[in-house]
Amino acid sequence: MPQNTVTSLILTTPPPLTEHPALVYLGSLSPGSEPTMKRSLNLVAELLTNGQADYLTLDWAALRYKHTAAVRAALVKNYEPATVNRVLCALRRVLKEALRLELMSAADYARAVDIASVKARKELRGRALSQDEIDSLMKACFEDYTPAGYRDAALIAILRGAGLRRSEVIKLDLRDFKSENGEIKVRGGKGRVDRTLYLSPSAAASVNEWIEIRNKAAGPLLCQVNKSGRVVQQRLTPQAVLFILQRRGEQANVESFSPHDFRRTFASDLIDADVDIPTVQMMLGHATPAQAIRYDRRGEERKRRAGAVLQVLERVRAVS
Repeated sequence: MPQNTVTSLILTTPPPLTEHPALVYLGSLSPGSEPTMKRSLNLVAELLTNGQADYLTLDWAALRYKHTAAVRAALVKNYEPATVNRVLCALRRVLKEALRLELMSAADYARAVDIASVKARKELRGRALSQDEIDSLMKACFEDYTPAGYRDAALIAILRGAGLRRSEVIKLDLRDFKSENGEIKVRGGKGRVDRTLYLSPSAAASVNEWIEIRNKAAGPLLCQVNKSGRVVQQRLTPQAVLFILQRRGEQANVESFSPHDFRRTFASDLIDADVDIPTVQMMLGHATPAQAIRYDRRGEERKRRAGAVLQVLERVRAVS
């Protein structure tokens, strides 16, 4: 953008925290979502000011349609549709806060947010893991008799058995798990909503075995294990969870998967077991049933079973 335009979008005097639209917006998010959306806002600021401003120093209230349209065009050219739509969502939400804070007029706001999301017809992301793959991952953990092996078995048991997000599993404390019945209390999940889930007896047993190694001191349920094999009462990071699963996947010779694929597996298995969608939604911690349905990864097997049912119905009809 021209230098004079860039300069006009940079704040010379930051507003109070309670009147900064980006900070007000970020403050409304869950701890797990805030870093991602902050990066999205920084990207908008970088595009509009040639890297001279960030989300704190960009004058969001000064944005007009020409600015938001330019941001969209630049994003479409350089990023995948999912990234584009996430950044545009953050941009719209900050401008909505600017409107609420009476920093921009309703007319300017309406025009600035009049930018379309990007439509993309692509295959669903991620996959469901088979039971054989899950068994192989658990076997790799069971064959490791160090504390890390017990910890990793508990991690996989929780991810697979409760369908938690990475951000949720690392926030679990010892008090959130009840050894007698496998109850797990997820506190402050996405949307700041608490929910209660129950592990199967076998999954709960893996967690209990880890607790015996970990000891019953208060603190994070899943702790770090240092290079000497000593349990350290420090919480795992999202990156550590990713690294653990990648390492166990390589040991078990399991095709590449993401931590979120356990969540997709959890949802798919529930739907396959004829659990009603509202219950699946509640167990996943989703706001709408449509979000839960998007996690269905039963694929061709679901269609094969449906076809078999129709064939049976046709035979019944022919006989009658």
